[in-house]
Amino acid sequence: MIVAPRQTILANGLRVIAVEMPHLHSAEVALYIRAGGRNDLPEKAGLAHFLEHMLFRGTAEHPTNLELEAAFEAIGGAVNAATDAESTCYYSRIHPDHLPEAVRLLSVMLLSPTFAGIDIEKRIITEEALEDINERGEEINPDNLASRLLWPDHPLGMPTIGFLETIAGFTESDLRDYLGRHYVPGNAVLVAAGRLAAGELFAAAATAFATWQGPLPLPGSPAPAGQTAPQALFVKDADSQINLQIAFRGFARDDRRNPAARLLRRLLSGGGCSRLHLSLRERLGIVYSVDAQLASYDETGCFSVDLATAPENLIVAVREVLREVRLLTQEPVDAEELERVKQGYFFDLAYSRDSTFDMQVRYGWGELMGMVKSIEEDRAEAAAVTPALIREVAGQLFAPAGLNLVAVGPLTARLKKEVTGMLDSYAADCR
Repeated sequence: MIVAPRQTILANGLRVIAVEMPHLHSAEVALYIRAGGRNDLPEKAGLAHFLEHMLFRGTAEHPTNLELEAAFEAIGGAVNAATDAESTCYYSRIHPDHLPEAVRLLSVMLLSPTFAGIDIEKRIITEEALEDINERGEEINPDNLASRLLWPDHPLGMPTIGFLETIAGFTESDLRDYLGRHYVPGNAVLVAAGRLAAGELFAAAATAFATWQGPLPLPGSPAPAGQTAPQALFVKDADSQINLQIAFRGFARDDRRNPAARLLRRLLSGGGCSRLHLSLRERLGIVYSVDAQLASYDETGCFSVDLATAPENLIVAVREVLREVRLLTQEPVDAEELERVKQGYFFDLAYSRDSTFDMQVRYGWGELMGMVKSIEEDRAEAAAVTPALIREVAGQLFAPAGLNLVAVGPLTARLKKEVTGMLDSYAADCR
């Protein structure tokens, strides 16, 4: 069965999307805001994430977070939220019979927060932030460190959670100002997927969000793109392993090369038959797991490989990752291997038809970012990728000018020197 969303736009500009899946017994409702970490000012780093947490601490109708949680549980829900670089999402699975109440509860969260318990939430977020800091106060999260290399002196290069000093300085005025500037209907999408009727959703949204008003916020500054050579960042930390991330500058969200990049990720780290898994784990036995991720933003992106290994294995691990990515730029992928990877992707697309969460993300987040694509469109784009295109895109994606390496752990001067030399050799070999 092909899932086709239905959409309306309320008078205030709020887009509402219904994904009707009548064969299911549940529904998922989500509200997306097109604002995240990159919308924070440097002196207010982490504010988007902090506001997301604060909306759970009570409303005019539910003075405590316990009462708010109980209200969602009463309709079969468990409300949650997430903040990333460019968006914030509030979502919950619910019983389909209670869709209007779920929409109303989301509106109550956004339109009437009390911002009670700011100091308590600061302590909670501080504990979360401390997980990424060592005993000397140094950042040890490879994702955050790689972002700093990729986008220096820009909000994309700051941790979404913020810094200890910025978290400590947040005020109710900061929260209300951010809420007023970014949480406006034209900057949001309400979506529901599951056993529901589109008309019921549209009517519930029109009632619940009728008073929501506000102008669109100004766009943020573009990310820097001035890197011309490989970069490395080493942080010494007391651990038994070294956490390694090798990150390449990727493509913007609407870039035509992304379908090939998605398949490149699966070729390198898409299961037990992927190249890095076979090389690093099955052949060499130097990692428990290795993962590759692809992130795309408005004007930039990142392709990263993450692993942890013992210090004595670091050089081999770096060499193998660089060897595998360089091989993809030099030799066409075997047609049979590419077809196997495509089939795995096609299966995942098919499975997503059964997921209310996947459907609300596809059509809700997709609408928010101007990137709505059906499963059929995604499948067709992947099917059209050839071995020659994989090689071409790999050559652009894995160019040495966009290479960034982060290593955190019990590092020595010798290891740093050898790793830096390997980056130089990679750049020389790719000329």
